[in-house]
Amino acid sequence: MAELNTACCTPTAQESCCEPSEKASCCGESHTDGCGCPAGSAQDPTIAATATVEQVRETVRQKYAAAATSAASGAVCCSPADDAGVFGGSLYTQSGESDAPSAAINGSLGCGVPTAVADLHHGETVLDLGSGAGADVLISARRVGPTGRAIGLDMTDEMLELARANAREAGIDNAEFLKGYLEDIPLEPDTVDVVISNCVINLSGDKPQVIREAARVLRPGGRFAVSDVIADPDMDERTRADIAAWTGCIAGALTETEFRSILESAGFGEIEITETHRVHQYAGSAIIRARKLSP
Repeated sequence: MAELNTACCTPTAQESCCEPSEKASCCGESHTDGCGCPAGSAQDPTIAATATVEQVRETVRQKYAAAATSAASGAVCCSPADDAGVFGGSLYTQSGESDAPSAAINGSLGCGVPTAVADLHHGETVLDLGSGAGADVLISARRVGPTGRAIGLDMTDEMLELARANAREAGIDNAEFLKGYLEDIPLEPDTVDVVISNCVINLSGDKPQVIREAARVLRPGGRFAVSDVIADPDMDERTRADIAAWTGCIAGALTETEFRSILESAGFGEIEITETHRVHQYAGSAIIRARKLSP
């Protein structure tokens, strides 16, 4: 792995993204498809393998706080392969799902558009895990109408502030944004009709707990419809050990078999996992749909 330029990777430098021409010198040759080197230090490839849930969470929080700050200032932050149209706001234009302020859509760092397949109906309550700049929440709020409710959950203050500003700009009053963790959702059991998420579950250090929490808050028969990165079975250990690839939605990804097993263990059925496009040599973006089984 290339030695990182620690002057470039200070906390201050991390608050803004590298220009494409600077990625190699700033973030190392292995990071030319995305920025995200740990602040002020060379990258230790063993970090991800030994990190606690809290350490992974803090690494992810720092990256997405910087992304929110950049988006709020009008800058577009670099994300893995964003120039290839496989991550970010361009996916909304491609899918026709653009019923949200441009600031919310441009601030998306997701790998898909879950609202395009969630089959939302008037009056439903929708929960977006890791809601970021709020695009999927605001699209959902319009779909479920004034009798419905769209809830965004995020742990990053900067993202929550940005999402609330985007909701005000859109004039949407049936959306709300809560601070909390995917592993401990601050909602009562059986209160949500649909859980969506856009390339966030793979960022958790305890993905089975995230799925269990999604099942807990869903009503019996409730729907799970997320976009996420699915790892190929032959993803190499070096990629999995790379914490920067983790924050870029690659190293933390489950395989299709692992995702199915976790969903089944949490009480989901009717599971469908469909790859939509490749995002990495060893991973693809997929739509994962399931339904919470009745007791």
